[in-house]
Amino acid sequence: MFERMREDIQGVFHRDPAARNAFEVLTCYPGLHAIWIHRLSHWLWGFGWKWLARMSSNLGRWLTGIEIHPGAKVGRRFFIDHGMGIVIGETAEIGDDVTLYHGVTLGGTSWNKGKRHPTLEDGVIVGAGAKILGPFTVGAGAKIGSNAVVTREVPPGATAVGIPGRVIVKSSDEQEAKRKAIAEKIGFDAYGVSEDMPDPVARAIGQLLDHVQAVEERLEGMCGALKALGSDYCAKELPELREEDFVEVKSDAGDARS
Repeated sequence: MFERMREDIQGVFHRDPAARNAFEVLTCYPGLHAIWIHRLSHWLWGFGWKWLARMSSNLGRWLTGIEIHPGAKVGRRFFIDHGMGIVIGETAEIGDDVTLYHGVTLGGTSWNKGKRHPTLEDGVIVGAGAKILGPFTVGAGAKIGSNAVVTREVPPGATAVGIPGRVIVKSSDEQEAKRKAIAEKIGFDAYGVSEDMPDPVARAIGQLLDHVQAVEERLEGMCGALKALGSDYCAKELPELREEDFVEVKSDAGDARS
């Protein structure tokens, strides 16, 4: 038991830079208190003492503002930051190293008995105000954006945002490297292209960089074919892109970041 408590405290230090010392964490973190009360209520629930389990869970809600049904299964190093307004349903399952922010709901969409709440695999992060509703799985390492309403499965490592929740497909590392190389070549930092957040301008710039890369590869292939036929047409240099032409764009990108 004490080993698990030590893990919980260390988990706070790893994920909250505001934590200063163990005494402060022990006394001032309602998310931690809610988890410990839930472990007691879940133990009572497992032994069939349902009313006592619900009563201890209700006491935890009064004290912390966090409602975790005693039937919910919670993994190791579960971290609730701020916590007020969190609701976790009876058949919810939470893996290890999961992080929830305030106002999150792990709820159901049916009154039928059985599995009706979501499963969060290891390392999932759920932003403030998000609602995850239904008996599906959010894959390991996935992120749910603030205020998103997710009603379908989220693949491992993906990011889901919006209402209704939609999965943002992250580019492969190879594609990101190509985009970065093209951006550096033309002297422009395509802000946000490699970030997880789905900035529509960054996404459009990323697609343009992909297009430029494809055009360059096609031109190189054509030049190679012409050279093999004895033509020197492709020996001409492409017009130079001057960095000063992009200074204003870079400045606007920096302002957008801040």
